[in-house]
Amino acid sequence: MKALYLTAFKSILIKEITRFTRIWVQTLVPPAITMTLYFLIFGNLVGSRIGEMGGVSYMEFIAPGLIMMSVITNSYSNVASSFFSAKFQRNLEELIVAPVPHYVMIAGYVGGGVARGLCVGVIVTLVALFFVDLSVQHLGLVAVTVFMTSVLFALGGLINAVFAKSFDDISIIPTFVLTPLTYLGGVFYSLSLLPDFWRAVSTLNPVVYMINLFRYGFLGTADLSLWLSFGVMLGFCAGLWYLAYYLISRGIGLRS
Repeated sequence: MKALYLTAFKSILIKEITRFTRIWVQTLVPPAITMTLYFLIFGNLVGSRIGEMGGVSYMEFIAPGLIMMSVITNSYSNVASSFFSAKFQRNLEELIVAPVPHYVMIAGYVGGGVARGLCVGVIVTLVALFFVDLSVQHLGLVAVTVFMTSVLFALGGLINAVFAKSFDDISIIPTFVLTPLTYLGGVFYSLSLLPDFWRAVSTLNPVVYMINLFRYGFLGTADLSLWLSFGVMLGFCAGLWYLAYYLISRGIGLRS
């Protein structure tokens, strides 16, 4: 049975990877162009006036946040669009009734989202090297953080797709929740610059902890406790995994 489950996981994963690589012009190129514009505008033009932040140049400070932002967006959107398309076309029903545990199906879709998120992360990192000399202080921490973040938002995209009733519903969460959280997650500024009240409010934003941990992996400086940041990420991953498994095992949002 384990061989069957592994085959099922590989099949879903390969299908998901093939899906976004087949249309790479739409899935992998736009993030690179968008981040290039961010580096040009915020890094070169605005950054030259700001000077240093957190003891490093502004360009170097925002680079980890921009990489993480691209990973978050693409991990989320890949699973949300793919899972909802399968549900809308009723392909998902065949997978649900197949003799494969639901966690294998979830792992396959999440794996596809992680693959796209990491691919885009690598591309954006290569783009960043044209603008700033990035140095990695803690490579293992960088790898663990980007992987966990990608898993977290891939699970979020799957949950969004479960509840979505139309393709318009897929864009509601990214527009009204995901975008504000990432822009207010400390990508372009240090939390130390905020007044005490707004700094306390910022700690309610889970993206803050991910970017904090990721930036520490590159620069060796952090605004928040590393253990707290890791704990928050781990807690959200576990909570979203359980929620996704519960929804799919109960058929919530999947049966018309």
